[in-house]
Amino acid sequence: MEPVDRRDFMKSVAGSAALAAFDAKPGVAQGSDSGPVFLATWTWGQSAVNRAAEVFKGGGSLLDAVEKGINVPESDPKVTTVGYGGYPNEEGIVELDAGIMDGTRHRAGCVYNLHMIKNPISVARLVLEKTRHTQMAGEGAFRLALKFGFQLEQLLTPESLQAWLKWKADPKHETFWVTTENHDTIGFVAADGKGHVVSGCSTSGLAWKVPGRVADSPIVGCGIYADDNVGAASATGDGDLMTNYCTSISIVHNMARGASPQDACVDLLQHMAKTDPRNKQAAVAVIAINNRGEIGAACMQKGFHLKYALWRNGEGKLLDAVEVY
Repeated sequence: MEPVDRRDFMKSVAGSAALAAFDAKPGVAQGSDSGPVFLATWTWGQSAVNRAAEVFKGGGSLLDAVEKGINVPESDPKVTTVGYGGYPNEEGIVELDAGIMDGTRHRAGCVYNLHMIKNPISVARLVLEKTRHTQMAGEGAFRLALKFGFQLEQLLTPESLQAWLKWKADPKHETFWVTTENHDTIGFVAADGKGHVVSGCSTSGLAWKVPGRVADSPIVGCGIYADDNVGAASATGDGDLMTNYCTSISIVHNMARGASPQDACVDLLQHMAKTDPRNKQAAVAVIAINNRGEIGAACMQKGFHLKYALWRNGEGKLLDAVEVY
């Protein structure tokens, strides 16, 4: 996968969309009517995809399903990298980021540095549905949440507070990363079986991060991307690194050129390693789905092995992603 000039990239995306629109029958969504497929990162993704399936089966939209699915790990205090109970920044404050993108309208809603609101993906959905903006940060995102009835909550649990105090008390403490399990996201992609796709991502970011740090998770094209003409992708891991590679849009762009979701995921990670061999040891993983419900998942190396959750044909299960190196 070679680097792409921005102008050529935009032209090729537009061309892919035009070609897809030409190939599709008027008024008929692309993709086979194969039923919904939900795909999410990490073991906590299993409860997320199961919840998403329930919402969709109950008549909710695909956006509803992805939002409510992500709400599950956001609200789980045992998940220390997302939402309530997420590890704080170096000052002991939990800062949350999230983004959600609708492949039909090609519209996204994203929030950065949100404090004291447990479910940032739902606030991101507000940005998408209630404003003409795409991104809102800090105080503005916080006020939007309050305006629509979200309640203030203490996001530190006793466990996450103790973890921060232990880190703070160690004069040799690590900075901006930890050696404990700290994958720092839930990435989520979904297809409805009729050609519609959605991508979502939510995180509390790196444990002990510099206050105000934002990485790939809530950024359109990096942590999330969805286009009904092609598919959707999301990412997890070292978000500072992945932001520089625009991972999600690169994967979708690769699928638009004809790659399968699996090959598109692997190609992106190989491209990262080609540009800098040190990236072979990076904590990076990606997932993807095309508008026919075919999926892909890959991680850079075995030291950052991705277990991901898949719901398809009435069943949810955990699977192992391909290790590229």
